Amino acid sequence: MQIFNYLTRKIEPFDKRQGEGVGLYTCGPTVYDYVHIGNWRTFVFEDVLKRVLQFNGYKVKHVMNITDIDDKIIKASSDQHLAFSEIGAKYEKGFFEDLKKLNIIRANFYPRATENISSMVQTIELLLRKDNAYKTEDGVYFSVEKFKNYGRLSRLSKAGLKKGARINADLYDKENWADFALWKFSPPTSSPGLEPSWKAPFGKGRPGWHIECSAMSMEYLGESFDPSTKLRINRFKTIDIHTGGVDLLFPHHENEIAQSEAATGKKFVRFWLEGEHLLVDGQKMAKSLKNIFTLEDIKKRGFDPLALRYLFLTAHYRSKLNFTWDSLRAAFISLYKLFGKANDMAQYPTWTLGREPSTKVQKRYQEFTEAINNDLDMPVALAAFYKGLDEVADNYDEIFLLKRCDEIFGFDFEGVGRRAYELSHRPKYIKMIERREALKRAGRFEEADEIRKELNKMGVVVEDTVEGTKWRKLKDD
Repeated sequence: MQIFNYLTRKIEPFDKRQGEGVGLYTCGPTVYDYVHIGNWRTFVFEDVLKRVLQFNGYKVKHVMNITDIDDKIIKASSDQHLAFSEIGAKYEKGFFEDLKKLNIIRANFYPRATENISSMVQTIELLLRKDNAYKTEDGVYFSVEKFKNYGRLSRLSKAGLKKGARINADLYDKENWADFALWKFSPPTSSPGLEPSWKAPFGKGRPGWHIECSAMSMEYLGESFDPSTKLRINRFKTIDIHTGGVDLLFPHHENEIAQSEAATGKKFVRFWLEGEHLLVDGQKMAKSLKNIFTLEDIKKRGFDPLALRYLFLTAHYRSKLNFTWDSLRAAFISLYKLFGKANDMAQYPTWTLGREPSTKVQKRYQEFTEAINNDLDMPVALAAFYKGLDEVADNYDEIFLLKRCDEIFGFDFEGVGRRAYELSHRPKYIKMIERREALKRAGRFEEADEIRKELNKMGVVVEDTVEGTKWRKLKDD
């Protein structure tokens, strides 16, 4: 297995032994609004990465943070006159509902920022003791000047850094090099319900955005991991893989490296993987362009959310992908043709793989595995999959491809086939009741009544009530 490492800007072998544990940290949602499709592209890419790791025999310990406190959430809290916790709970619920619709495998842990403040405080204390951080009137800041490798990930030069320049905002100009906030002291006029704060030895306040990922990744993936204990940073173990969207390279991921390595004295992460932007009609998503779409927008247009997943797989994760409604429609059609093939396999409810596939299909499957292990090259993997489908010798070959390749695709072809089997083997009277309901909705009451009479002869009593149609069977099948 080889993956592109943004630290070196090279494709490198992932050199852990099969069967070993892999620590995977993925930057999660900031729960101030519903997740948009650009974020979902990143989350699907991370899901594919996890599936490929598992496919190769690795035991993945996956942590994805939930940012439930930051500037955006506080603004949403103020705008909507709701407590920040209510804002977070609402959109976190929506995130997990959408996660399921896209068949994304859940992480092992979803730590919330507000539940891990103590780990952040400990990390900040250590940075203060090591003189990599300093206090001001409004907070605690990381001193970029004192971390010599700052800029290594993003490949940006520190030449433009103005000594003493500080940035308090969680998000800022991508070219604006400055010391960044680790901890923000509570404003004297803040409302307790809208502007939360926590006690810390260096002053009451709340964490900056960047510190949460450092603290929680070290807490949950470090050598001393135990959710019930506090962070023991002196035993920190380098994390295998850290991912996110390419827009997080700078400043977020750069700042994570700086504060983590300054605190521990050890390499923070071995492999950094970043997913490229999703464009909409050739443009970046922006509120002013009204081109920011959510999964609910996809559904309102009549598309299965999995069509979006299919569309994401048609481009390499390190390449920009242009979303259009036409491209989604094409993905939808392609996916449903595959679902049709899964439906055709309904007579094989268990999809048992009892023998080797044909030589041609084995060759295409080998091409598929080589593609996914070559930096998750899903377009090439899809092409090999389709070539295999064109060359199948029998139904077993088709089941083999649909089942094995779907371990990475994540479309649940076997589940589709199983449900088709169950539907095709339902008792005749269930189908007749459904047909009667359809006839009633169409106003064809005489035909519906004829079906009711037939059902009576079969020992099935049907009653039309104010609550809808009810039925009971007088004897077992």
